[in-house]
Amino acid sequence: MVQRLKEVRKALGLNQTEFAKHLGITQTAYSMIESGNRPLADKYIKVICSTFNVSETWFLIGDGEMFVSSPYEKEFTDIFGHLAPETQQYLLLMAKELLNTQQKLLNPNSERPNPHSSEK
Repeated sequence: MVQRLKEVRKALGLNQTEFAKHLGITQTAYSMIESGNRPLADKYIKVICSTFNVSETWFLIGDGEMFVSSPYEKEFTDIFGHLAPETQQYLLLMAKELLNTQQKLLNPNSERPNPHSSEK
């Protein structure tokens, strides 16, 4: 489970200090947990899974996917399937633009191109 804890933190792009803040513990305490020198309390497992949408089954025993799909994913897919092809294409373009805008807001100093962008 310690390895999966580290995998989650790295998948989220957080350092130990940032991740520890989400758990309400110090970086030192977190480092001891991640290195296996201190057990991870059940309450922290619950916090990690609920805060970061991590599958508790994957976290505890390694089965399945790391992240639980978004609660909106099924609804979005159902709606998308009922749209005309032209409308689907427009919605996809809008989603790409929204992702681009989100990345600019979250990373204002980043000049990296969006891998999902239609621009090549």
